[in-house]
This record gives sequence, structure tokens and C-alpha cells, in this order.
Amino acid sequence: MSNYDFILGLNPEQQKATLLEGRNALILAGAGSGKTKVLTSRIAYLCRDKGVSIENILAVTFTNKAAKEIQQRVEKMLGISTFGMWIGTFHGVAHRLLRKHAHELGLDKNFRILDQDEQAQLIKKVINNLDLDDKKYPPKLLQNFINKQKDKAIRSNKLTKQYDVNYAHIYTAYEERLQLDNALDFADLLLHLYELFSLNQQLREYYQNKFKYILIDEFQDTNYVQYMWLKLLVTDNNYMMAVGDDDQSIYGWRGAIVDNIHNYVKDLKNVEIIKLEQNYRSTKNILKVANSVIKNNDNRMSKELWSAAEDGEKVELYCAVNERDEAKYIIDKIRNLHSDGVKYSDIAILYRSNYLSRVLEESCIYASIPYRIYGGFRFFDRAEIKDALAYLRLAVTNSDNLAFERIINTPTRGIGNKTLDTIRNFSQINNVSYWQATIDIIQKEIVTKRTASLLLKFIELINTISSQINDLSLDKLLEMVINESGLLGSYQEKDTEKDRQKIDNLKELISAAKDFEPQIELLDDNTDILQDFLSFAVLEAGEMQADENTDSVQLMTIHASKGLEFRYVFLVAAEEGVFPPSSIVNSEEVFDNTDSKKMQDKLAEERRLFYVAVTRAMKALTISYAQVRNIFGRSSFQVKSRFIAEIDSQHLNQGKLEFTAAKPKTKQKANFGMSPFDFLKSNNTTNSFKPGDKVFHKVFGKGVFIKAQAQGTKEFYTVDFGLDVGQKILLADIANLVKV
Repeated sequence: MSNYDFILGLNPEQQKATLLEGRNALILAGAGSGKTKVLTSRIAYLCRDKGVSIENILAVTFTNKAAKEIQQRVEKMLGISTFGMWIGTFHGVAHRLLRKHAHELGLDKNFRILDQDEQAQLIKKVINNLDLDDKKYPPKLLQNFINKQKDKAIRSNKLTKQYDVNYAHIYTAYEERLQLDNALDFADLLLHLYELFSLNQQLREYYQNKFKYILIDEFQDTNYVQYMWLKLLVTDNNYMMAVGDDDQSIYGWRGAIVDNIHNYVKDLKNVEIIKLEQNYRSTKNILKVANSVIKNNDNRMSKELWSAAEDGEKVELYCAVNERDEAKYIIDKIRNLHSDGVKYSDIAILYRSNYLSRVLEESCIYASIPYRIYGGFRFFDRAEIKDALAYLRLAVTNSDNLAFERIINTPTRGIGNKTLDTIRNFSQINNVSYWQATIDIIQKEIVTKRTASLLLKFIELINTISSQINDLSLDKLLEMVINESGLLGSYQEKDTEKDRQKIDNLKELISAAKDFEPQIELLDDNTDILQDFLSFAVLEAGEMQADENTDSVQLMTIHASKGLEFRYVFLVAAEEGVFPPSSIVNSEEVFDNTDSKKMQDKLAEERRLFYVAVTRAMKALTISYAQVRNIFGRSSFQVKSRFIAEIDSQHLNQGKLEFTAAKPKTKQKANFGMSPFDFLKSNNTTNSFKPGDKVFHKVFGKGVFIKAQAQGTKEFYTVDFGLDVGQKILLADIANLVKV
């Protein structure tokens, strides 16, 4: 053992994986089980003790960060430079190989790689050159379609008849343009490499002989073309070690195929499966919660995480009245932790979707708790939010040139930079706003009739919004802006995961407006609510987000948390319709069609996402859900997530008992998102209250009844409405409280 003393710190299964000889292997590496340690120990063992040249090892990862970490660790273990080692991401390795063999594909070795924006611009040019309507064929939608086809190794001539024939025409013309420009897009890197190895036997055999040992990290995240290329590399004379965990496959929406990890065992010869089940991150109770949820997935490769660490605290389960109560509870817990010496950076708040960050951000700001949105923008800093608010700013103040510039062609309405330059020049020469310059340009016929018509439509749109400012509530006004401006429609047309997130954020902006209005009205009946809201948005965005080197609470989506760990984790909004999302919960296919593999697969991925969230926690985990949540401008009655119901209750500490209960039936479509008012109509509506009763008020929301008190001939109720509203004294005759 002295020849490879670096393995002495490994557990028996890690040692087995490191020292394995003469076989292919699948290392089922559970969360926090030390897979990177195994990968680096394996490479070091092969080089130092088996005499394998560093150039004969291929190691593929999914991120540059992971590749760099492996490389640095190996250099430290071996004490030599790893220069020349084939280690990198799939795209990085593909790029390196294609540069060497570009001529084999008819490419110049100096080919250019298009980024996402350049690819979208080129596709738009192709659509225009084909005289097709880019409203009917949005470039972003076609970009997403083409990339997905390439990830499945499907060229334009292989498209099935299920697609619009113009999709094939656009795809073909785009490919021709790429060849003309000596350019590749990101998806091309992998597809060209797969095609190169498929068609060129001599080249394939060369690399099969060169790469004696192949190691793949995060194997559960591979897509079709990645997997097919890897299969081409393996022969009877070299060995592959795939490291992954089917329980952590959460990227199906971007092409990852969880079945790759299952097929690997069938497709390759002589595969040994080694399970890394000892977890070095979390307490026993946290792991028991994770195991109890993930075991409900069918067709998974059996494994169960365990730890030699202490039992630790039970997982806290908190039932909140609403999202404000949920936020208050979390803020109070964070304050207590910090006062006990816990660093803010050891605390993370995880959520299923980006739009859920808004209330949490506001609560952190008001509580003066430093926070950082990991891997993303704060709510009011997001481009789609700024766009929507710019419409309101211009409607309020026509002379707002910054707002005008931001939205004149957002979404695209055919008004280009040349027209905008004309407006700017006219504005500067005549010392008028861009708005007035536009009106004058139209009247003086300075631009073409077509351009004048487009500009006039924009002016009319803003005037229509202006005319409704005094007639519509703030949330209804924003709803009108989002719809009439075309912002919502532009994202719906593209229909990518990123665009769906933007739609959710725009809808959450309506919720923000609905939350804001009653708070301001309570302070001042004569306030200009719209101006105050616009100022509020600017101030919220202007609050400095902590940088990555500042001690701060980390807010992030669960997808962004993959690979990270925190001592204290708060998992919020664990509700049906949120986690799992409504697209799954309300699908007839899930509840009424047991043969619907597509929707069942999506539900299984949501459960894996929940598992990933739970296993980020090291010392303590809190899971929360609300009984009423303001979702997209509408107060909705919520039901706790089915994933909570799957947790063995002996591992939970229920911080607050819920006062209503419901559980979705597996054979009927649940009415999630029902208005509390609709729900309460079928329940007890008596006005006989006692202290401690849970009540609902149509303006202030849910609260706790404190007392009733008579003053003269009038009766007054005192009710505590929680964090933001506080205690209110209401006239009983008009309070219209409803017991829940």
C-alpha cells in the first residue's frame, strides 16, 4: 500500500473504485459521497503506480470549474505538471479534437464558434432571406429547435414529417450559411465530433488506442450525442469509468437523458457497479429524509445514503399562513443563527423557480441581512422586469428618454437603429424629448410611411396605457402593459425554459404590484401609487447586492445549488403547483393516464430535484410551505407538496401545525390555485370568533383573531396580520372576517 499511500484516506468502496483493473465501471456516487476524490485518486493511481502516461487518460466533466479542480488535485498528488493531459468539458474536448482534424470535415482549422446571440442573429437572417415571417418563425424558437435536433444527432435532412416543412428549410439554409462562414455553433462541436468518429474508422481506432482509460464525471447529465460519442471510444482494449448518480439527474429540460446511466451497463461489456453510499456532508436525519423521498421513484438504481456522523437535528417543517409569514419565519431563524455566531455565507435559501425570490429579497432588505442571488439577478434587476416598468415610466412621463430607448423596439417591432438614430439627432437639434421628436418626425414625414406607421403604433400604445392609469388598479395596469406591449407574447412564442422563467417573473411583478397597493393606501390615501411603486422598484434594485466575497446569505434556485453545500438550508414554497409545478400537478396525463411516460418522467425529475435540495444541507434543514400564496397577482389556496407527505414523520419537527389540511388524490385533477374566497364559501363562515382563531380579510389576508371589544354601540375586532401588516383594529360591521 505504500506505493499509493494517497488512497489510505478512502473508504473501502472508494478504494475499490480507485484500484479497479481490467473492467469498465459505473460508480454510483450518491450526494456528498466524495466522487471528485475518487476521480483524482484514480488518475493519480494510474499514472504513478500503473505507469500510464498522462496523455493516455481522457477525463471529461461538465464544467470548466470541475475540470480545473480535478487537474489541480492531480498535480498536487503527483507533484508534476498535468500539461498535455486530456481533461476538460465535453465542448472543450470536442473543440480541441476538431481543431486537430478540421480538414477531415471539410472545415478550415481556423473555424469560428458562434455564441448564443450570434447564432440567433444568423438564424434571423436566414429566416428573412427565405422571405418567411419571423413572427410565425421566431428566431429564438428556431434556435432552440435546431440545437435540440443536433443534441439528438438529427440533421435537417433527417427531420420527420411531424414538423412544419419550413423548419427543415430554415435548418438547411442555416447549415449552409455556417459552412459558408466557416463557423460552428455550440451544438455543432459535439455533433461534428460524433460524426467524425462514426465515419472515420482510422481516426476512431487511433483515439481508441490513445485513450487507455476514460473517466466521465456527472454521467447522468449526458445527452444522446454525448453518450453515442463515448460509446464509440470504448473497445475491448481500453476502459471507461462513468461516475454519476441517477438520483441527481435534474437537467432533462436541456436534453440530459437519465436512461443513459441505465443503458451504460447494458451497452458496454464487463461493467462493474460500485456504489458510493457513505455521505460525508449531512447528518443522519437529513439523509433519512432524502432517502424516504427518493425511494418513491421507479426505475432507479438502488442505493441508500448513510453517514457515520451524528443524528443531528430533525428536519424542521414549517406551515406558514402566507409567503410573508414564511419569509418572517426564515428571517427570524437567520437572525438567531447569526447572533449565535453562524456566518451568513453558511446559510442558503433554495426555491424551485426564480420568481419566488422577490418576497425573500424584500424581507432580507428590510431586515438589513446581506444576501446574494447566486448565479442570477435580483428580481427588480431582471431585464424583463425593467422592460415592463419602462412602459409605465414612459406612460407617466413621456420625456423619459431612457425608458423610451429601452422599449421602442422591445419586443421587436421593426424599429431599427437607423430610425432610433434619426430620433436622437432630431431630439438633439431641436432640444426636445425622444417622444416629441418621434411625433414631429411622423408629422413632418421625415421617415418612410412604413416606419411612420410603426412609430405611430408605438405612440398609440403608450397613450393607451397612459389613459388607463387613473382607471385601473396597479396590478391590473401592469397586467395590461405586459399583455398589450407584446412582452408576454414574445416569450410565449419562443417557449424555451429561459423564456418560461421570464413569463413567471412578469407574472410575479403583478403580484408585487398587488402586494404594494394596500400597504401604501394604509399610509396615505392621497399618495400617487404608481409613482411610489416605480420609485420602490428603483430603490429595491439599487440596494447593493453583496458580492461573492462578502459574508451574505445565498439565495438560489435548486438547479443552481447543484454541487454546493451549506450548513443551514431553507427550502421554501414546498407546495403542490409550485414544487412540483402546476404544469405537472394540473396535468390530466399525470392523474388520469397512467401510461403517460412523459409526464411521469417529469414528476420523477421533480422528485430528484427535491432530493438534491435536501442533500445540500450539512447541519440543519428547514422545509416550509404556505397555506395561501400570492401567485401571479392572485391569492391562491395551497396544499403542501406531495414530497413532504413522502417523508417519514419521525424525522420531522413540525414547527407549526397547519389549520387546514388537504392531500391531492392521485386519481383526480386537483383544483390547486383556487381563490381563498372561493374555498371559504364552502366552509364555516360564522362571525363568532374567539382568541386564536385563524381568520381571513379580503385586504389584509390571513391573520390571527386577538380579541373583540365594544366601544359605545360599535364592536371592534383586533387581528394580527403578521410581518408586514401587523395588528389591525377593524369595525366588526364591515370587517367581513371569515373563519378558516
